[in-house]
Amino acid sequence: MNTETRFHVEQLLTEARRGEANCLGKLLQHYGNYLKLLVTTHLDAKLRARCSPSDIVQESYFEAHRDFEKFQGQSAAEFLAWLRKILVNNMAREVERHILSAKRDVRREVRLDGMQAALERSAARLESVFVDQASSPSSRADRHEHAVALANHLAELPTDYREVLVLRHCEGLSFNDIARRMERSAGAVRMLWLRAIGQIRQQMSEQGAP
Repeated sequence: MNTETRFHVEQLLTEARRGEANCLGKLLQHYGNYLKLLVTTHLDAKLRARCSPSDIVQESYFEAHRDFEKFQGQSAAEFLAWLRKILVNNMAREVERHILSAKRDVRREVRLDGMQAALERSAARLESVFVDQASSPSSRADRHEHAVALANHLAELPTDYREVLVLRHCEGLSFNDIARRMERSAGAVRMLWLRAIGQIRQQMSEQGAP
């Protein structure tokens, strides 16, 4: 993330803490594609047919607006971590609503912990995509914002390009597993992946992304 964008995000958070609801809305929208990508990665396809990732993100926005006064952090990175916890709780609620018992017990707490850990792993994989070791973001905050920027680029790709990149880099699947998921040959999937890589790199270069 460039310096101008970093300053803009931190400024939005500062203004939101001063009570500017419009700034809080803009801050939440900044993370929209990133949050939607995380939901899409962690919800089973059958469950995604019943509950839209966009709806889960919107519910998380609502709760973030409602509970913003409870946020104790100071930085955008802390805000994103807080927002992801809200997202995880809403994802778990949808899983229980459609698949599991609605009864809240110890097993739900275990599932929440597991879901949070899985989401963190996917976020870390996303943060590492297209970052050279020599120029990789040095701080955790920069890595998070790089992942947010990448999610925005992914949202602009054709559906099949986005799908192959998500399956490969967020879910960590092999080309053979992706081929079965997408009902294509492994060779066709590899070529699709290469084209998707080329297009997103071009987008990032044109927009001055790191």
